[in-house]
Amino acid sequence: MRFLLKLIFWLVILGIIAVLAIILVPAHRSRPIAQLPENYQSAEGRGQYMAIMADCAACHTGNSAQPFAGGKPIDSPFGKIYASNITPGKRYGIGNYSLEDFSAALRDGLRPDGSHLYPAMPYDSYRKLTDEDIVALYDYFMHNVQPVEQPVQKTALVFPFNQRWGIRLWNWLVLRPETGFTPPYNNAKLDRGAYIVEGPGHCGACHTPRDIIFRQKGFDASSPLYLTGSAVGGWSAPDLRGANSALAGWTDDDLKFYLTTGRNHYSSAAGPMNFAIRESLQYLKSEDIDAIVAYLQHIQTKAGPQQPVRDAGSTIAMLTKAEPSMPLGARLYLDNCGACHFVNGLGAPEVFPRLDGAAIVNAEDAAGLIYVILQGSRLPSTALRPEDLAMPGFAWRLSDEEVSELVNFLRTAWTNNAAPVTAEKVAKIRAQPYVD
Repeated sequence: MRFLLKLIFWLVILGIIAVLAIILVPAHRSRPIAQLPENYQSAEGRGQYMAIMADCAACHTGNSAQPFAGGKPIDSPFGKIYASNITPGKRYGIGNYSLEDFSAALRDGLRPDGSHLYPAMPYDSYRKLTDEDIVALYDYFMHNVQPVEQPVQKTALVFPFNQRWGIRLWNWLVLRPETGFTPPYNNAKLDRGAYIVEGPGHCGACHTPRDIIFRQKGFDASSPLYLTGSAVGGWSAPDLRGANSALAGWTDDDLKFYLTTGRNHYSSAAGPMNFAIRESLQYLKSEDIDAIVAYLQHIQTKAGPQQPVRDAGSTIAMLTKAEPSMPLGARLYLDNCGACHFVNGLGAPEVFPRLDGAAIVNAEDAAGLIYVILQGSRLPSTALRPEDLAMPGFAWRLSDEEVSELVNFLRTAWTNNAAPVTAEKVAKIRAQPYVD
């Protein structure tokens, strides 16, 4: 008993020492920007291009009339985090940041005063940004973005997540010691694709699963879990490289067309991916999209033994006959969905997305599918496909029980094979704000 009390005592003492160390020891900053050649200047437009590639506007533009002025709420598992003002305003923006301050924010999640940014800012991915690209971004934000002296709503998470000093421990556990990018393939196209996807594109932030402390399970293709699917804001971010990934069977042209238009013969973008295409991916150079495609195709896991595929014919026959004895889910499909997606569930390429075999329909978490049925969806308008085709929402028309019946029909129709959902799950999602 005495030994146990002593053990508890020393564990408490060590815990106190650890907490004090986390609070009092200065946060570590990565290496400074390398000494660039004297009179070094970024190529014209490089900084703006990098801001587009990194999709900075996705979080930091709350009002389109005030680019990068912040204020947009970012949903996290711990509450809403309000994106900061990153215009060169000197009072509320980053106008007083030095280049090293700017680099520390991007790579270490640190403000000039040493306080920590919440990891909603993907600095764990931005650590791979090259020095040259950081310099270009700094030059762009300091000299080409209009300063906006506007405060943003203060993030106020519940205890203990409002204790920013605790992020220091998270950083110690999560951040890789090295910064910058080391080309892994000795192939210019693959290395460029790896850099964009792993670094500024921060694709893993959504598409890589996270562990119990919300750390990404891998930051490059050397991890077998990297880009194998996760969830963000209630949406399912599909597996991009597993044996049964969302890209299985896609050609290079299929993938390139999806990334630049949000649609192809197999799928249509929805939720956060819709925004990424609309605001970022469609503006990337053709050669950079080609590099992304080459990298994603290169890291695909080879398919294992083929699983038996369900026969779609029984669903097609049932919907074609449309007998009064049809289950409720099938009848709801014919009444609300069949005119566009048809009895075969294949839709119309680039117009009405296919539902048979669709990643959003077969996702482990059906939240994204439920969101679309309730709130509708709109394809991004892009240069190659300016038509922003829209699907209406059915929240006004269908009850929670009806939506669950429709979802369960879709998840078992044709060749689909996914678990059912309850009306209670639909009610929970209906009560949440729509995330786009």
